[in-house]
Amino acid sequence: MNEKKSCAISRRSFLKGAGAVGAASVLAACGGNSTAASGSGAEAAAEGKVINIYSWNDEFRTRLEAVYSEVASTSSDGTVTTLKDGTEIHWIINPNQDGVYQQKLDEALLNQASGSADDKVDIFLSETDYVYKYTDAEADVAMPLTDLGIDPDTDLADQYPFTKTTASDQNGVQRGSTWQCCPGLLVYRRDIAKDVFGTDDPATVGEKVKDWDTLKATAEELKAKGYFTFSSYADTFRLYGNSISQSWVAPGETVCKVDQQIMNWISDSKEWLDAGYLDKTVKGQFNDDWNKAMGSASKVFAFLLPAWGIDFTLAPNWDGPEGAWAVTNPPQEYNWGGSYIHACTGTDNLEHVRDIILALTSNKDNLLKISKDYLDFTNTMSGMRDAATDDSFASSFLGGQNAYEYFAPVAENIKIAPLSSYDQGCVELIQNAFSDYFQGNVDFDRAKENFETAIMERYPDITAVEWAE
Repeated sequence: MNEKKSCAISRRSFLKGAGAVGAASVLAACGGNSTAASGSGAEAAAEGKVINIYSWNDEFRTRLEAVYSEVASTSSDGTVTTLKDGTEIHWIINPNQDGVYQQKLDEALLNQASGSADDKVDIFLSETDYVYKYTDAEADVAMPLTDLGIDPDTDLADQYPFTKTTASDQNGVQRGSTWQCCPGLLVYRRDIAKDVFGTDDPATVGEKVKDWDTLKATAEELKAKGYFTFSSYADTFRLYGNSISQSWVAPGETVCKVDQQIMNWISDSKEWLDAGYLDKTVKGQFNDDWNKAMGSASKVFAFLLPAWGIDFTLAPNWDGPEGAWAVTNPPQEYNWGGSYIHACTGTDNLEHVRDIILALTSNKDNLLKISKDYLDFTNTMSGMRDAATDDSFASSFLGGQNAYEYFAPVAENIKIAPLSSYDQGCVELIQNAFSDYFQGNVDFDRAKENFETAIMERYPDITAVEWAE
């Protein structure tokens, strides 16, 4: 097979499959050198004048602007941040939904070896749902942190262990770092709690929602007063999804296995929807109906959200006075999300990238500032323990409550579910397929068939689906 044909096939394979073909071999086949920027023994090269950062929203940019001391200014449209030494950060933003961000990033990664210095990817972000694809050792698109001069054992010793594991490859080599830890809580309306329970005290409400059986009984109380417990069947998905015992697709396999916990979510969601504990008019999340369910006219009692969910979704959608919401323990510990920062193999900005990663993910003072300014639950254990007992971290949006008091113990006990390169598609498409079932548009077996069709269309290398039941 000639070299050009082989390169084209490798590119297509990487784009259609979730890391099924190693990007390192793709880059080599296309004339690149995947180790050009690696190795602490290499002579230091001059830093580039453009740092290209790929992400899906402005979350990372705003955090960087808030704490990175080298920032001088940002353009009015948010696309270019200029550092004090004249280096420009170019922000390349594409939406996460339907895999668009990954597609655009993958295309850029496959041009990494042949692209000009100012066009190369220097930093890219990934989410927990697909981080495994990019930290894969064979792919070698995310540099080991040690190649940047970052020692995870010392420089990142204060991070929550599960975030370090999540950002590591199959050999335990850490290839990314995050400023976030994303434990989830139950966020509830104080006025509804007072109407139904006679109090909005977080400890008392926490007892009413402490586990699924207790919460089911509480849902009856809420229903009797005309309220929904949650807005949508999608609201509970992450708690079940965090409890799977096996990854959706095991390394080296082509069979998608639907875990028993996912089947439990399907059956429990149908039961709760039919019982009237969920609002049948709200179909899924991150849509207009879901946003309106967070408004003052809504009859929805609670949402299951991490810290970013309060900041990015709940607060902007709330149209009532501050102090109307509070947090308490969830019925089950869970983590939802997390944005991981990766140094891209082939970057010509090793020093800048190293400094940015350390400033954003290991500097305790910086991370505490991010927590105070943005409500992010950040990734130093000592910092979050301090915040949990510091009244200055109280939130006016939460009526003066310090949410970190509840976030911190959840974070300490999170065990990350087994990950795979296919998680984003599986998580999105299983919910899409069974949303039709919950709404009565298709029967159970057709929903299963629809998922099987959709997942194989998204990932052509998946050959079969196995169901726990």
